[in-house]
Amino acid sequence: MDRLLYQNVSIDQATIMHLVQNIFLALCTLLASCSAIEVSVPKKWSCNEDENCVPYVGQKSLESPSIYETQDICRLSCGRYGPLWPRPTGAITISQGRVNFNPKNIRVDIFVTNQDAATFLEGARDIFISNVWKECGKDCELPGNHMLIIQVRVAQGKMTLDWSTEESYVLVISSAADRTFVDVQSSSVYGARHALETLAQFITAAADNSSGLVMVSSARVVDKPLFNHRGVLLDTSRNFMPVNIIKRTLDGMAASKLNVFHWHATDSHSFPLEIPQVPQLQRFGAYSAEETYSYKEMEDIVKYARQRGIRVLIEIDSPAHVSNGWQWGPLGGMGDLAICINQQPWRQFCIQPPCGQMNIVNENLYEIMKLIYEDIAKITPGENTMHLGGDEVRLECWNASTEILNKMRDRGLQPNVDGFHQLWSEFHHRTHRIWSDIKQTGSKGILWSSKLTDPEKIEQLLPANKFIIQTWVPTSDPLVRDLLVKGYQLIVTPKDGWYLDHGFWGVTNYYNWRSVYDKILPRDLNILGGEVCMWSEYVDEFAVESRIWPRAGAAAERLWSDPSTSSREAESRFNRYRKRLIARGIGPDAVTPKWCTLNEGECH
Repeated sequence: MDRLLYQNVSIDQATIMHLVQNIFLALCTLLASCSAIEVSVPKKWSCNEDENCVPYVGQKSLESPSIYETQDICRLSCGRYGPLWPRPTGAITISQGRVNFNPKNIRVDIFVTNQDAATFLEGARDIFISNVWKECGKDCELPGNHMLIIQVRVAQGKMTLDWSTEESYVLVISSAADRTFVDVQSSSVYGARHALETLAQFITAAADNSSGLVMVSSARVVDKPLFNHRGVLLDTSRNFMPVNIIKRTLDGMAASKLNVFHWHATDSHSFPLEIPQVPQLQRFGAYSAEETYSYKEMEDIVKYARQRGIRVLIEIDSPAHVSNGWQWGPLGGMGDLAICINQQPWRQFCIQPPCGQMNIVNENLYEIMKLIYEDIAKITPGENTMHLGGDEVRLECWNASTEILNKMRDRGLQPNVDGFHQLWSEFHHRTHRIWSDIKQTGSKGILWSSKLTDPEKIEQLLPANKFIIQTWVPTSDPLVRDLLVKGYQLIVTPKDGWYLDHGFWGVTNYYNWRSVYDKILPRDLNILGGEVCMWSEYVDEFAVESRIWPRAGAAAERLWSDPSTSSREAESRFNRYRKRLIARGIGPDAVTPKWCTLNEGECH
C-alpha cells in the first residue's frame, strides 16, 4: 500500500518516512543534551568540628591533609572513632594521613602455636582479603609496588569459643615510603579475627578506581568487648530460611563483631532439621522436601559461623511450641509424644496456631530428646551449652490430657498451677541432665523467662547453678533486676526494642535503629550479654535481611562497647557501617534519605 488515509487526509509513504526521520533526529538531539547534563557532586570533603564529613566549598586543595576526595575517605579519620563499628573500648589514635595500595599487594604473616589455630587464621585472612576487594569499584589495580604487610601474632592457640574466651586485640598501623605495616596481637584467634575486621574498616575505595584502595597511614587501636554474649536469634521454623540467607546473616554478624547465632530451628509450625537418629521429625514436620536442613548443611553452617568467630546455639524449643514433626508417636508405637497438636479452637490451648505441647509424662519422649541432643552435639563439638526453650507453656493443654492428669494423681500432684509448674520444671531438669550427660561438662542450660522464672518461685523450681535465664520482658519490668539479686546469670533481650519482628503485626511498635541503639543493659557480672530476635511469623527469605540489618548492628555496638553517648553521636559511623554491609552483599534497610547521609548533621 503506497498511501494511508488518516482522518480523511491521504498521506503518502514518503511523507511518513520523512516524519519518522524527523522524530528520530529530535529524540537523538534530546538524548545528547541530556547526556551532557552535569550532576553536581561534591568534589571535596572535610571533617568539621562536629565530627561530620561534609562537602567542602573553600579554597584548600586536595593536597591539604584535611581535604579528601570522597566522603568515605574523609570518614577514615573523622572523629575519634573514624569509620569503626562497633566503636572500640580502649585507647585509639588515627592519623589524618592516607596511603593508596593495590589489594593484590597484601601479605599476611601468621605466628601462632598450633596448626588448628593457623588454619583458622588462614581462613580469617582469606575473608579479610575478600572483604577488602569488595570495597573496590570496577577496577582497583593501582600501578606501583606499595605493599600492605600484616603480621598476626596470637599468644594462645586454643580454639574454645564460649563466654570465657578472650576476644581482645591490639592493632597498630604504620607506613614508610613503599610499605604499610600492620601488627595484630591477641591472646586468641578470635581476637585476631576482630582485629582484621577493624583493619578492613580502615580501608575504602579511592575516588578514581585506577588509584586502588585507600587506608589510613597510621593508627593504633586497643579493644575488647564489654559483653561476651552478643547474639542474633533467627527463627527458621515459622518461615523457612535458605542456607544462603543464614550464611549472609552470619556475614553481617561478623562485620558487626556479634558472636552468638541463636538458631531457633524448630517450633510448632515446622521441624526442618534432619535428625539422623529420628528421621520422622523432619519427615512429618518439614513444609516440603526442599524446605529442610540436611545434617551436612547444619554442619556447614556451624563451621561457617565458627570461622567468623560465631558460636551456634541450636534451640529445640520445648515443652511448648511443638506440633508438626511430633505426630508420629502412635504410629511408631511410642504413644503420644505431643498433645493438643493442631487443636482448635487454638486460643484455648496455645499462644498461636498451630497448637502443641510435649507429653511430658511419656517416658518415650525423653528417649527421643536424648537422640536429638546426641545428633546436635555431634555437629557442635565445641559447644557445651544448649538452649532448652521453655517459653509460653499453656497449662490448659496439659489439663485437657487424661494421661497427664492420671500421672499427676498417681504422684500426689494436684492439677493446679503449683502441680503443673512442678511437672514442668522437672521436665527441664531432665532435658538438662540429658544434655549434660552427653557433653560431660556440667554446663548450665539456657531457658526463656516464663511463669517458672517468677522471682517468688524460681529458686525452688530452676536453681541458679543449673540454669541461665534469657529474659524477654520490657525494660520497665523488674524481672532482670530481681533475678540478678538472686544470683542468676542472664541473657537480656529487651522486648520493647530488640524484637525486630515488632511493628509488622498486631499492636506492636516498630523500633528503628535509634531505639535499638539506645536500649541500655544493666552493668552486672551476671549479665552475659544480649540478643536481638528475628521471629519469622511475618517475614521470609525475601525480606528478612532488611528486617535484621542494619538494626542488629545498633545492638552490636551496645553489646561491644555500651557507649555513654546516644545514637545521634553514632549516626555518621552507622551510615558508613550500613554502606559496608551493602558492599559485602547484604541487603540492609534504608535508615535515612541519601541527602542526609551526604550532608551529615543536617537532619537531626
